[in-house]
This record gives sequence, C-alpha cells and structure tokens, in this order.
Amino acid sequence: MILFFKFLLAHLLGDFVFQPYSWVKDKEKKGYKSRKLYFHLGVHALLLATVLFFDISFWLGFLLILISHYGIDLIKIYWTNKKNERLLFFLDQMLHLVSLALISQMYEPMKIDWQFLGSAELGYFLLALVMVTFVGAILIKVIISPWSPKTEEKDGDSLAKAGRYIGMLERLFIFGFVLVDFLGGIGFLLAAKSIFRFGDLRLARDRKLTEYILIGTLLSFGLAILIGFLFKKLVLGQV
Repeated sequence: MILFFKFLLAHLLGDFVFQPYSWVKDKEKKGYKSRKLYFHLGVHALLLATVLFFDISFWLGFLLILISHYGIDLIKIYWTNKKNERLLFFLDQMLHLVSLALISQMYEPMKIDWQFLGSAELGYFLLALVMVTFVGAILIKVIISPWSPKTEEKDGDSLAKAGRYIGMLERLFIFGFVLVDFLGGIGFLLAAKSIFRFGDLRLARDRKLTEYILIGTLLSFGLAILIGFLFKKLVLGQV
C-alpha cells in the first residue's frame, strides 16, 4: 500500500499542482503535437523518480506508469467535448488510479477480501447513505413544501438544484461526524451554514423565508443525526 500512495502522491502533484492551466489548454488544442503534453510527462517522471528515491529497481513500473499516463491523457484529449467534459475528467482520473493500483501490485501484492461485498454491514451502510441523501432530500421537500415561500421558488440567482445538493452534502457530513464521534463538527457545520445564510435572510427581510429555512435545516440535521445514531446502535453495536 505504501508504494501505491507514493505513486498517488506523484500523480496528484503532477496533475493538480505542477500543471499550469495554459498547459491543459495547449494539450486540448494541439493534441499529441503539444510540447506541453511532453513537459507534463517530464514533470510526472521527475516526481515519480523523487518519490521512489531514484531506485532503479522500479524501472519497469516507472515506464509503465508514464506510458499509461500518456495513453490515458491522449484518449481524454481526443474524446473530450463540451457535453462529456466532466464525465471524461472523472473517467480519466479513475483510469489513472486503476493503472497505479495495478502497477503497484507488481511490487506489493495486496490480498483483498471480497467477502465484505456480501456482508450485511455494507448493505446497511449503503442503505443509510441512500437515506441521508436522496430519500432525505425528498422527505424534507415533501414535509416543508406547504410552507414554501415564493421568494424561494422564484430565486433566479441560485444554481439549479443547489439547495438539494447542499442538503445532501450536509447530511453526509453529519452522518460521518456521528460515526466518528465528532459531534462538535455538527455544531461547526450549523454555525457555518447560519453565517452563509444570514446575508440572504438579511437582504430578503422575509420572516416566512427565515422560518422555512430554519425548519428545513433542523429537519435535515435531525434526520442525519437520527440515522447516524441508529446505524451505530443497530449495526455497529455502539452507543
């Protein structure tokens, strides 16, 4: 595992820290003829050599990583368009991670116990995740829909479905905080949300909107806390 994380560190630094945006645009424009593509590979080579402490015993893995990185990047460059840009970004990173994992297996074979995929605990965990995200979003929307103010319904300045995804993320955070016994994080999250919402409420000067948001927030937090504690008690056997 240590070798994989070394490979991963080099990859993340090369792709996200030491790759200027101008290089990305140049690669998209010129494809395999882009000099920036080969500068990018050179940066990856240097980073890989550094995390491996220039150990020549890893020469084969070193070459395989660079070749696979070059191939994956070319596929992304020539297949990307405006419609699939986000999808290919994630597929590109996933392929890089898979290649790093496979190459690290050559040197540090890892035994993976696949039996956990059929375990009841995993099933309950996935059920809890669905409950705090998608089910929670619909449940809260149904409960508070009778009080939905017009200012909330016609807010043209808001991102599409932003409230839905913010709620899902906050419940995921709260669920995680409960599982790791970091209850103080819930208070911090509530305070942070209150600060960001304060400006909207101050400008709106709408008491109904304030009450609507407060009800939704308390329902969201309460649901995530309840599911978190139920999971700990019933599945993990913890109080």
